[in-house]
Amino acid sequence: MATAARCRTCLVHPSRWLEGRRLGPLATSRAFATATSDTPPDQSSRPRRRTTFHAQVKSGPSFEEFVTGRSGIEQALTPEDALELKTAMVGPKGNKREMTRLPEWLKTPVPVGENYKKIKNDLRGLNLHTVCEEARCPNISDCWGGSDKSAATATIMLMGDTCTRGCRFCSVKTSNAPPPLDPHEPEHTAEALSRWGLGYVVLTSVDRDDLADGGAHHFAETIGKIKQKAPTMLVEALTGDYAGDLDMVKVVAQSGLDVYAHNVETVEALTPQVRDRRANFRQSLQVLAAAKRAKEGLITKTSIMLGLGETEEQLWEALRELRKIDVDVVTFGQYMRPTKRHMKVDEYITPAVFDMWRQRALDLGFLYCASGPLVRSSYKAGEAFIENVLKKRASKHQTAMADVAGEISAKVSF
Repeated sequence: MATAARCRTCLVHPSRWLEGRRLGPLATSRAFATATSDTPPDQSSRPRRRTTFHAQVKSGPSFEEFVTGRSGIEQALTPEDALELKTAMVGPKGNKREMTRLPEWLKTPVPVGENYKKIKNDLRGLNLHTVCEEARCPNISDCWGGSDKSAATATIMLMGDTCTRGCRFCSVKTSNAPPPLDPHEPEHTAEALSRWGLGYVVLTSVDRDDLADGGAHHFAETIGKIKQKAPTMLVEALTGDYAGDLDMVKVVAQSGLDVYAHNVETVEALTPQVRDRRANFRQSLQVLAAAKRAKEGLITKTSIMLGLGETEEQLWEALRELRKIDVDVVTFGQYMRPTKRHMKVDEYITPAVFDMWRQRALDLGFLYCASGPLVRSSYKAGEAFIENVLKKRASKHQTAMADVAGEISAKVSF
């Protein structure tokens, strides 16, 4: 009954409630629980509003600082601290193991910036792939994040993103039956590169052992399209070994490129453990030698990873073999394990050792050597040097031709 009584008192018809608000005595007798004042309260005496989450985020570290764990005001490391290899215990309790942390000299910035986004959008819009992304290159921030796209370097990966080989250091996807070639890829690649206005470009490709020619003609067609759209652009081709078919090497070498690159990857003794069983050190030497013979004045180039367990004598022997076939450029870089499924790093090589091997390579007669922990076969500084060499050669050739023409003209006049 008590409940029903409460319900009856509360359920007043709306019109009667409004009438009471307008006319009834309750409308004039209602008051605030606390006294009010006509003057506004003193703003200085009011408590400060609590900081919002957005303000806290803005006052905190940047995205790069958050990911890397470094603050903007962090002091530079001393040489001793920078070269110190640090370890950490990882794993579940009771089953922890010691792990070597990535050395300071191998840490790179997080890829950010408008130029990085623009290049990525251009590539995705034309359905192009880059080895920078597929192989998880640590230099992608440096190469793609310049002040404008004309200063950028992106190594275009032709013939898809799936390789028919399974090298133990490489993170590119593998399959015995990759998708068919895109017939529009040569045109799209040339279009993208001409948009950027680059002076020097690098093309590479996955291995396609499923194709009769290994994709050599597709590679050559792409180079031809680039030269049509941008005749002054210098092109470097980083190719596979075409299963030892030297005729296919010749097809690419004579397609109009300026630099022929093929990587031996490691010393001869470690090749079976590092590379796919279909690749070998001697076959790679034959590819580089065949490219050199195919075109007069062609610059040949190769790359070697350090930190896989190679010895000093094995490295010396590899360099001597490369000089025997007149390879012009060699690069040294640190092997970095892409995932836990790949080969472990045997040793982190210090920058001083890389500098030593650079000097040794130059002493052996190499035209140029880029050597450093973060150096890769497609390396920005190396490309700039090669570009200058090629331009000087072209200038000397034009001068020589002009001299010959002058001599012929003088003889005719005489």
